[in-house]
Amino acid sequence: MVVVGLGRFGLAVAQQLQALGEEVLGMDTSAELVQAASGSLTYVVQADATEQAVLHQLGVPQVQQAVVAIGDDMQSSILATANLSDVGVPHVWAKAVTEQHARILERVGATKVVFPERDMGRRVAHRLAGNVLEYFEVDDGFVMVETQVPARDVGRRLAEARLREDHGVTVVGIQSPSGGFAEVTPDTVLGEGCVLLLAGPTDAVTRFTRSAG
Repeated sequence: MVVVGLGRFGLAVAQQLQALGEEVLGMDTSAELVQAASGSLTYVVQADATEQAVLHQLGVPQVQQAVVAIGDDMQSSILATANLSDVGVPHVWAKAVTEQHARILERVGATKVVFPERDMGRRVAHRLAGNVLEYFEVDDGFVMVETQVPARDVGRRLAEARLREDHGVTVVGIQSPSGGFAEVTPDTVLGEGCVLLLAGPTDAVTRFTRSAG
């Protein structure tokens, strides 16, 4: 796994991947950022991913996945993404700062484009505006959220609450106040203080959580 760009986002991605057991090569043109990352990453190098020769020297064509986490230099972001694709890396994730940037990244070979700042902004907004403990955007127009059981449904069985029929949301799991998430059945009782893991269209989930607040 290669992570290009070791700013806040890139370093966080690289550190978490390493914590999950992945072998990660962190790469940046900044000596300062490379030095800062060397304390937490096993493999880190000062190198320019906009040069294909550099990628070959580092053995990058042999990796299966790469992340381009460059955010403040659109040209370098695009060139690095194109080079990673051209040398044969099959899965290239790239950070975008604008929709136009995202479209270009996709055209030059990014297999997945992410918007960290935008996505975090949406998560915070949904947590502030509704009865939402956590918010996950699965795809455009489809989300998963963690939300407390509405007071109106406390003590009801899941089948009686009719969340799917009346609100268009699906309960994926439930967490008791003292335990982890568990699967649900139609007979699962929605207890006070329990947290629901819901999935559904963004509009439906938003309406449900705001009405339940």
